[in-house]
Amino acid sequence: MTMNETARVEAPIGRGPGAVTVRPRLASWLGWVSAVVTIVVFVVIAVILRNTATGVFFRLADQVAMVLFGLFVAAGCLLFARPRVRADERGIEVRNVGLAKTLPWSVVERVGFPDGASWARLDLPDYEYLPVLAIQAVDRQHAVDAIRKVRALHAAAHR
Repeated sequence: MTMNETARVEAPIGRGPGAVTVRPRLASWLGWVSAVVTIVVFVVIAVILRNTATGVFFRLADQVAMVLFGLFVAAGCLLFARPRVRADERGIEVRNVGLAKTLPWSVVERVGFPDGASWARLDLPDYEYLPVLAIQAVDRQHAVDAIRKVRALHAAAHR
C-alpha cells in the first residue's frame, strides 16, 4: 500500500461531520445502577458469610468466590448499557447487546418504529429486520429525536 492509498481509507461509520450517535438513556442508567447494587449486595453477603451461624463453615475462598460471582452478575447487568447506534451519510452501525453490525444505507429499506414496539428497527430486504435497541420507547422524546435524525440520514442517502 502506498501512502496515497493509506490516506484514502475512510473513517468508520458515524464518526465524521453530520454523524449521529444514540444510546438508550433509561436502559443505560438502570444497567449501571443495578450493577452497582449487585456488587454491593454480593460484597455484603460475602462479609456476613463468616460472621453468621448458618451451620456451614465458610472460608475465605468462599467469600472471594461470592464477590467474583457478584462481579459476573454485574457484568451481565452492564450489557443493558451497551446498545449504541452510529450513523452518517454512508450507513449505520448498530450495536445491540453483542457485536456491532454495519450496514450501508443501500440495504436498509426503512427505519421503522412499529406501533407498540419497545424499540426501533431497520427493515432489510427479504422481510428481514435488525432491532435497534439504542432507540427505545421508554426514552420518550430522546427516542423521537433519535429516530428523526436517523430517518433524515436514511432519506438523504436514498435521494
